[in-house]
Amino acid sequence: MPRRLACLALLILAPFAVVRAEDSDYKLGPDSMEKPDVPKGKVVKMPPWTSKIFEKTVRDWWVYVPAQYDAEKPASLMVFQDGGGYVSLTGDFPVPTVFDNLIAAKEMPVTIGVFINPGVFPSAEGDKDAKPRSNRSFEYDTLSDQYVRFLEKEILPEVEKSYKLSKNAKDRAICGISSGGICAFTAAWQRPDLFGKVLSHVGSFTNIRGGDVYPGLVRKTEHKPIRVFLQDGSHDLNNQYGNWPLANQSMASALEYAKYDYKFEFGTGHHSGKHGGAILPESLRWLWREEK
Repeated sequence: MPRRLACLALLILAPFAVVRAEDSDYKLGPDSMEKPDVPKGKVVKMPPWTSKIFEKTVRDWWVYVPAQYDAEKPASLMVFQDGGGYVSLTGDFPVPTVFDNLIAAKEMPVTIGVFINPGVFPSAEGDKDAKPRSNRSFEYDTLSDQYVRFLEKEILPEVEKSYKLSKNAKDRAICGISSGGICAFTAAWQRPDLFGKVLSHVGSFTNIRGGDVYPGLVRKTEHKPIRVFLQDGSHDLNNQYGNWPLANQSMASALEYAKYDYKFEFGTGHHSGKHGGAILPESLRWLWREEK
C-alpha cells in the first residue's frame, strides 16, 4: 500500500476517533453501567500474539469470561475487532459490563468474549523514533477469508486451550466498528459455518479495498445462514472512498431483498461509537434472541 494511501486510511478509519457535538445526544443507559447485584466476569489480558497467517505482525488481545461460565458446558462466543476499544470499561462500548448485565438477566447466553486488536509490524530494532506500522486496513478491509482463517487457525484454538466453546455457528457472533465492521461481515460471509451473527457499527462498506461490492453480492448470492445488525448515522463519512450512510442503507436494502434476518438502526451520528455504544444492549438482545 503506498505510504500516502496508508496514512489516509489510518486517519480516516482509526476507530473511536471522530466525535462531534451532534453525537452528544447518545448516552449509555443502565444496562451499560455496573450493577452491585450482578456477578462480574473476568477479563484476561493475553500475551501479545505473533501471527503466522499475517506474517510478522504482533497484536494485543483479551478474553472475557462470564461469572456463569461452566467448564462442563460449551459457551457461546463473540469476537470483537479493535478489541481494545470494546473491552475498555470507560469507552463507548463497555462490553464486559453489558455482557455481565445481559447474561445475568438471561437476555443473552453465557458468552466468552474475545477482543483482538489489529496487527502491527514492530519497529526495527535500534530505531527509537519509528512507530509500529499498522496492518489494520489490510486485515479488515480485504474481502477474503484470510482474517477468518486467522481466527479459526490461530486465535480460537488458543482460547479453547482454557475454555470450552460451542461449535454451532448460531452460538457465535462477530463485531466491529468502521473497517472492523466490514471485517465482521466478511468473516461470517466467507465462513457462515463459523460465525452466524454479525454486529457492524458504522461499517465501511465502501471502496477502500472493494467493499462496495457487497450489496450486489448479497442480492445475487445464495442465501447464507447469518443474522446481521447494522448501525450507522446520517452524518457519517463521505469521502473519496465512498459515502458511509448510503453504503449502509444499500446493505440494509440488499439484506431485506435477500430475506436475511437483519436489523438496521440509522441515527444522526457521525463516524464514532456514540450511537452504537448507546444501543449496544438492545443490539445484543436482538442478535442473541431465540430463533422463531
